Amino acid sequence: MNFVKLPHSKIIFLCQFFLIATLIIACHSTPINTSTNTNNNGCIQKYDPNTDYFPNKIKITHATGLAVEYHKHYKFITIKNSWQNTNTGFQYVLVQCGTPTPKEFNQAQLITVPINSIVSLSTTHLPHLAKLGVVDKLIGISNSKQVNTPDVVERIKAGKIAQVGDNSNVDIEKLLELNPDLVTTFGTGNSQSDSYAKLTEAGLKVGINSEYMEDTPLGRSEWLKFTALFFNKDEQAEKIFSEIANRYERVAEKAKSVKNHPTIFVGFNFKGTWYMPGGKSYLAKYLADAGANYLWSDDKSSGSLPLSFEVVLERAANADYWLNFSQSWKKLKDLIVEDNRYADFKAVKTGNLYNNNARVNGNEGNDYWEGGISNPDIVLSDLIKILHSEILPNRKLFYYHKLN
Repeated sequence: MNFVKLPHSKIIFLCQFFLIATLIIACHSTPINTSTNTNNNGCIQKYDPNTDYFPNKIKITHATGLAVEYHKHYKFITIKNSWQNTNTGFQYVLVQCGTPTPKEFNQAQLITVPINSIVSLSTTHLPHLAKLGVVDKLIGISNSKQVNTPDVVERIKAGKIAQVGDNSNVDIEKLLELNPDLVTTFGTGNSQSDSYAKLTEAGLKVGINSEYMEDTPLGRSEWLKFTALFFNKDEQAEKIFSEIANRYERVAEKAKSVKNHPTIFVGFNFKGTWYMPGGKSYLAKYLADAGANYLWSDDKSSGSLPLSFEVVLERAANADYWLNFSQSWKKLKDLIVEDNRYADFKAVKTGNLYNNNARVNGNEGNDYWEGGISNPDIVLSDLIKILHSEILPNRKLFYYHKLN
């Protein structure tokens, strides 16, 4: 048998040809499920009414003001109580991109998901974006000076995030220029300071986050799931919050065994009024879980109690600890200079003064009110470290520090 000797270049060409042909055949032999195939924007290319497009569902376990109901291609969100002393609620229909709009919800706010851009008018929403890995979708915030979330700070420095003003002075023209898929804000119920009406009248899609209405730390933290619903990060949010709740409950369980329950009061006198959290407030829950005896725990309200200095002194004069006072007090002498009556408290005499401003940026933006809402397990661990250091002997305080 005679063999034809080919030039070296032709041999290489034939090898490349057969390799490409093999790859093409392999690709065409792989089945593609076009009914659930999506493009880069998360949109469905071929809608199938029998497909459940949200197989991984969120369950609300601690937040009382939030509910979600799943359908095959849309989610129905209910915000039960948006602000204090009212029964005002909101509803949203989140429709999977590439699927039909349900016609039975004409009055609800329809939003296509997953969203690809967001403006947040509260710093408490920013840790949600970081935890969910979608900070790159953030294009606008209220005020960059107050921000502590590291991933957001980096985008601000890179000039990728615009400032649009706060809730009462929001720049509608700037927001319309940004044209975000969603603006997240909070409600106050005050027509003079609430931006919700102005935002919706301008045609913007607005999501009301009512986390501050929750009476428990885990209830507030669970509003991470509200943010996640708009990005279709349902599965991630479930996992993240479950881990937070488990850590919180584990450390709270440790505090249940303590026999000593130190007495505690919080706050400070502001323009003649001392606003003390009610006995059913989220802070009272924190203190109870930390093994403290909060001196106003017998109160049945969840809001703040406006008290006089004299009333607080009468009950808290011999309290073991004083927490969460003025952020402007840097040293012990600062509070005495402001009001020498503070020296009458036993906690001042013993130096058991701890404040929640250990993480404050150069513009006085306090991370306790930003990251702390999303990380209640860390806040609780701080409180237990302060009150029962033997339970967490190797822990260092994170959001709290002692006033020297």
